[in-house]
Amino acid sequence: MSLVSTRLLQPGRRPLSPGSRAGLGAALVLLAIVSAAEVADGLLAHYVALLAAVPFLAAAVASWPVVLGVGVAATLTGAGFALIEPKMSLVTSVSVVAVALATGLAVAVASVRQRQAERIVELTKLASVAQQAVLRPLGPQVGTLSVAGRYISSTARAEIGGDLYEAIDTPYGVRMIIGDVRGKGLDAVRLASIVLGSYRHVAYERADLRAVVADLDRAVARNVGDEDFVTAALVEERGGTLTIVNCGHPPPLLLRRGAVIPLEPPAPAPPLGFMPVVRPRVERLEPGDRLLLFTDGLGEARRDGEFFPTADRAWRLLGHGTVADGLASLETALIEWVHGRLDDDIALVLMEYVGARTGAAAAVPSWEVGAAES
Repeated sequence: MSLVSTRLLQPGRRPLSPGSRAGLGAALVLLAIVSAAEVADGLLAHYVALLAAVPFLAAAVASWPVVLGVGVAATLTGAGFALIEPKMSLVTSVSVVAVALATGLAVAVASVRQRQAERIVELTKLASVAQQAVLRPLGPQVGTLSVAGRYISSTARAEIGGDLYEAIDTPYGVRMIIGDVRGKGLDAVRLASIVLGSYRHVAYERADLRAVVADLDRAVARNVGDEDFVTAALVEERGGTLTIVNCGHPPPLLLRRGAVIPLEPPAPAPPLGFMPVVRPRVERLEPGDRLLLFTDGLGEARRDGEFFPTADRAWRLLGHGTVADGLASLETALIEWVHGRLDDDIALVLMEYVGARTGAAAAVPSWEVGAAES
């Protein structure tokens, strides 16, 4: 026990988590219980074989040096009980050897587990760096809108997702995009970066959101295979007029005076990469309206087969405080609902319309800009 404690207190070593401490404590408690049982049983060693479980308990949570220390302590304890027998039996001798072999096997198991854990940590760091390189922080103010974005990484696996979002203030109003690349890994991040790079350019150049969609579709088609695609929803706010085009993406949710309204498109359209022909949906915003954009990871989050009730709880979670506060509340409720286990990454964007600029021109939807100016 003193060896284990000394190793845990060495400088530069990370302290064990509460769960790891509990597992290591269980191994030491088992060692103490078996020792007490042997002492109470007299001079004959009947329980030495049980000490083989001690290093395996430690191997489930501890590093291999700690497992080695615990295993050596268990082996020496078993050998001590064997030596005080009046006449060492063959069964006792075999039991001591079995404890030593169990220690070696437990050390190997702990070493493999530790290497896998370190690899997952590195992959998680890589995923975080890759996502930060693609996604820029949003808000807190973009044009006349209060905007916040949040990326919730899946805890089910250390794969990198291809969820994306952006919000920019353009000559045609504040424009936002949220999208989800089919697949995982670096290829998904590469395609997400292509979509965002193209969007950040064409959103300033194209007056019509349908032209933006066409440009993004060509960019995706040039860089994917036949079965790859990107679902996306594009949103434009111009003088209080909200225009949405949807390419196979979950519809945004409009939060207004306690109600939650899914903004379904007038007609379905396929994702980017499949030449979508979109029809805009137009809404007139009221001061205080909030709009939630999200990827399908939110719609697929569930526990025991029951999906997270996004629409039912959206106003209570998202309608208070700042938009950043709302997203924080949604994430907390979601993680609690799924018990910390998500199957897919989730991108979230929440905006609030605070009212048109003083002296702003009358709202003209993006696809009518050219006609109005001619």
